[in-house]
Amino acid sequence: MTERWVIHLPVTAADLPAAQRLARVVARWTGMLPQADPGETTVSAEDDQNVRHRVFCDLLLPGGRRCLLRADHDGDCSRRLRG
Repeated sequence: MTERWVIHLPVTAADLPAAQRLARVVARWTGMLPQADPGETTVSAEDDQNVRHRVFCDLLLPGGRRCLLRADHDGDCSRRLRG
């Protein structure tokens, strides 16, 4: 197995929901890069980085693609963002 390296890019937000929203935007933007794995995006408090909160549902859907909705969303998984 090839060794993988993870980039930690600290940004700040006022609270957990704001951090999750910002992380979704950044993850979707970097999703165009083949090296990016946006489905694994998590956020944590600066002083408690061992407790991570998932940003995307990331459930594997038929056909091998992943759900693009936020973690713990209501309803069925989807490849389309809900407005």
